Amino acid sequence: MSGIKPKTWLLLQRTVRFGDTDAAGVMHFANLFRWSHEAWEESLYSFGLSAHEIFPGCSDKVGDPGVALPVLHAHADFWSPLKAGEVLFVELIPHRLDKDSFQVKSRFKRDQVEVAQSLIHHVSINAKTRQRCALPRCIDLWLEASSATINS
Repeated sequence: MSGIKPKTWLLLQRTVRFGDTDAAGVMHFANLFRWSHEAWEESLYSFGLSAHEIFPGCSDKVGDPGVALPVLHAHADFWSPLKAGEVLFVELIPHRLDKDSFQVKSRFKRDQVEVAQSLIHHVSINAKTRQRCALPRCIDLWLEASSATINS
């Protein structure tokens, strides 16, 4: 895997379902973004974080983060069609860009061959004022642990 030794919370497995495909019988491009975002969420949960620590409005608990992490930019590349029934491994490669933004590259592999990838760039904003702010501490910790894992 390109020299990267991901922890289990950075490597996930998915099966392409019939509902993920379009009329041509291959994965619809929008589903790659959905899968990328879901893999990121699953990674956060597997790392030990909960939705109410990350996403505003997910809980009435005290400690709502008050910070939103909207997508600023996203793109995807496909090198091979993805068909229903195929098992893919999704490798996440997070990267801090600065104090208020980060990106997550998702590499989709079938039989050890990269068949698609996406890149999603998030920015941290105050949920009320909509102004940029520092990343939440829990995301900082996830990014630090991810970087240590990737660089080890």
